Amino acid sequence: MKNRINAFLFIALLSFSLGHSQTKEGALRDAKTTSKATLDQDFKTVLKHTLPKVVELMGGQEQAIPMLKKTFDDLNSQGFVFEKADILNVSEIVFEQDQHRCIVEGYNVMKMNDKRIKSKSYLLGIYNSEAQYWCFIEAKQLKNPNMMNMVFSDFQTKLEIPDDQLTTEVIEEN
Repeated sequence: MKNRINAFLFIALLSFSLGHSQTKEGALRDAKTTSKATLDQDFKTVLKHTLPKVVELMGGQEQAIPMLKKTFDDLNSQGFVFEKADILNVSEIVFEQDQHRCIVEGYNVMKMNDKRIKSKSYLLGIYNSEAQYWCFIEAKQLKNPNMMNMVFSDFQTKLEIPDDQLTTEVIEEN
């Protein structure tokens, strides 16, 4: 009897945790994980949370990881520094075209030589029900017809896709 109760509690807990991964909290958690992985240059985690079709277009993980590493190495050698990557907000979750989706608002601060770049950008989050975590793509890519044709077939959404905002300022030496 005790084993049955334990099994029931385990299944109930598992069902509760899986069912709530499709929530704003789950999207926020996974977006923060991806953001931190970007700062840490943990490309395996970044790719885990990248929309699978995008990873496939990059040649799969085997080609994408060295490509991302080289890109960051090149940027770093030119004085690029990622100072901050914050996740600010997650929209309401919508269910469309058999997918749970949301928009994730992020704020990044980068430094390149004598300039500081501040960016408010957005991700489209799509819940991967098989893997049971959220995957993301830059929302601005949804406005690029060529990219859309490669990544999605017949994509439609009622979510508002905001435009990214970018400001640059000169860093003055004291």
